[in-house]
Amino acid sequence: MEYQKLIAQAIMAKESAYAPYSNFRVGAALLTKSGRVYTGCNVENVSYAATNCAERTAVYKAVSEGEQEFTAIAVNGDNNDYLPPCGICRQVLAEFCDLEAFEVILANSTQDYQVITLAELLPGAFRPENLRPGIF
Repeated sequence: MEYQKLIAQAIMAKESAYAPYSNFRVGAALLTKSGRVYTGCNVENVSYAATNCAERTAVYKAVSEGEQEFTAIAVNGDNNDYLPPCGICRQVLAEFCDLEAFEVILANSTQDYQVITLAELLPGAFRPENLRPGIF
């Protein structure tokens, strides 16, 4: 899928954000290995710890529909700057992605974006294999 199409879906997802406290909307579009796209937006809560980011919303939607292999995610926010996923979202993505191959598209618009890998965003990620004895 072209980056521009994925970015456009992230921008559209941002419109559904529930952000009455921060007034900071974020949208994400997650591309699966099968070619499907799952979108997400941030959903705030008066108890800030209960807030869910756009990236995790997209991942959880995809997983709940049986998808567990992802190839890229586009993220767009209200900050008019490249908006990387937060640390928790990076770790959630690392659960399901090939760190070196997964592309994170940080988009201001369909024409203004940067592409980086999840490995660049999350060096030293805690991975399932870290739970096995003798890994170090």
